[in-house]
Amino acid sequence: MAQPALAESLPTASRLCELVNSMAGQPVVMCVDLVADRFITGTPKRISREAPVLILKHEKEEFVPGGGANAVANVSALGGRPLPLGVVGTDANGVELINWLDKNRVPTEGIARIEGYRTPTKTRVLGGGRHSIKQQIVRFDIEDQVIFDDNIASLYSRALESWKGSAKIAVLSDYGYGAVQPQHVGPLRQTLGESGVVLCDSRHRLADFAGVDGATPNEEEAENLVGERLDDGSKRLREAGKRLRKDLRTSFVLITRGSCGMSLFEADRVAHIPTHGSDQVADVTGAGDTVIGTFALALAAGATPLEAALVADYAGGIVVHKLGTATTDADELKVAIQTDPLPLAEVSWDRF
Repeated sequence: MAQPALAESLPTASRLCELVNSMAGQPVVMCVDLVADRFITGTPKRISREAPVLILKHEKEEFVPGGGANAVANVSALGGRPLPLGVVGTDANGVELINWLDKNRVPTEGIARIEGYRTPTKTRVLGGGRHSIKQQIVRFDIEDQVIFDDNIASLYSRALESWKGSAKIAVLSDYGYGAVQPQHVGPLRQTLGESGVVLCDSRHRLADFAGVDGATPNEEEAENLVGERLDDGSKRLREAGKRLRKDLRTSFVLITRGSCGMSLFEADRVAHIPTHGSDQVADVTGAGDTVIGTFALALAAGATPLEAALVADYAGGIVVHKLGTATTDADELKVAIQTDPLPLAEVSWDRF
């Protein structure tokens, strides 16, 4: 397993901006559950006479990549070169995802298209006044499970063989729809080579991916893994992070903690990173996808885990102040780094 170097000196804003510039063109192999996100927006009209429900006047409908596809979109938006493995259906949502990838010049040879499989789709209905922020009213999901067979495995293998030696970083983004499996870790390592780093973000079964180089659970997922609540800045958080890193057999664990920022655990130390921006967020949809995509791309550009975590912290802070499933770009990210000194000023290593 690759062992990223532990940097003793703390990063500077100029160093982080240099890394953002270096992210351009960096390849990242991404084995992901591809999801379509739809946002239907309307303005309140009246209460229905048929039932006590609000009637909205339709304004617009927006399609964006969601789930693991959002992680891919974030790497692309930041100037990186995502190399995705995944599965879509031949339904309208699957076709639209493929069209989005083609439009953004993301290669699709690693994506299986399965007849009869309904592409996982999250449809959110939002309502509000014409000049007000729209609020989410209801969400409905399409959630089919991929039957991972030899045909999909063969397609993955061919794509990985064609990418062999081109990337140093791989991401597993597991939403539980079946396109991402623990057995994919080995082939990803073969594609990356000995110095490669494999990262994992798994919604429900991170423990099944033990042995990857890095993991990025959110606080709730970390609590489920250790079986207890993690209090801010407490000894319990430190012990939980140490235990997670040991149980998962990783070089580092990055726990994302919402308005409390992030905590990065390495061999004998932890760094607590305050969040970028205000805690008055607009929408947390897809923030975790932004974090792992940015974190992976920064590592591909030569960042240490702490540097990558800081860059990802800024990126996550940007997207939660946007509505819907959002991305950020390199220019926006550099402005955030240059104008908000708080994450860099307050981050520090604490040795165990």
